[in-house]
Amino acid sequence: IALVTCGLPYANGAMHIAHLRTYVPADIFVRFLRKMGQDVLFVCGSDTHGTPITLKAEEEGVSPSEIVERYHNHFKEMFPKLAIFFDNYGSTDDPLNHNRTTQIAEKLLENGYIYPKYVTSPFCPSCERFLPDRYIRGLCP
Repeated sequence: IALVTCGLPYANGAMHIAHLRTYVPADIFVRFLRKMGQDVLFVCGSDTHGTPITLKAEEEGVSPSEIVERYHNHFKEMFPKLAIFFDNYGSTDDPLNHNRTTQIAEKLLENGYIYPKYVTSPFCPSCERFLPDRYIRGLCP
C-alpha cells in the first residue's frame, strides 16, 4: 500500500487559491496511482498548533481552540467541494496523533536518532511568548 500525504494547512484562516498548489497535485498523484491499480492511503489533516493560530485568536479576541475548531471544520468541508477526497482527514490535536507521535519519538530517542539539546529561542518578554524566526522584525507582532 502506498501512503500519500501533503503539507498540513494551518487551522488559522480560510482556504485560498494558494492552498491548491499543495492539494491538487497530491490528489492527481493519488488518482494516478489508483488508476494504475495501486492501493493508496491518502491522509492529511489540519495543523492545529503554532504561533499563527495564537495570533489569529488574539486578533479576534477568542481562544485558540475556537480558531482551530472553526478552520479545521472549514477545511473538512472545503476539500470535498473541490473534489479532493482524503481517506482520513484529521488534526495534529487528535489523541491518536499524539499517541503515535510519542511512540515514534520514544523509539527515535531510544535508538539514538534524536537527543535532548538546549537551544536559544527568541522570546518576547512583553508578550511572554517564544517567536518563530519568521515573526521577528525588530518588534513583537
